[in-house]
Amino acid sequence: MTTPRIRRLRLPEDWTPEQACAALELLDLLRDHLWSLHGRRIQAHLRDDRQTRDPRQQSIPIDDDHPF
Repeated sequence: MTTPRIRRLRLPEDWTPEQACAALELLDLLRDHLWSLHGRRIQAHLRDDRQTRDPRQQSIPIDDDHPF
């Protein structure tokens, strides 16, 4: 899986509760619109990204003779 980059974002600390709520509503709208336009492709990307395996993990020998 691809590791997301963490970016620091400075938000104003003096927002009123109304301003903070408006920002959250904007993010919700943005997410909803992105999902409606690109949802299937986002799902396919996430599925493909999560199925990628480290090739070293595929070469671990497994001993099936252990009784557990």
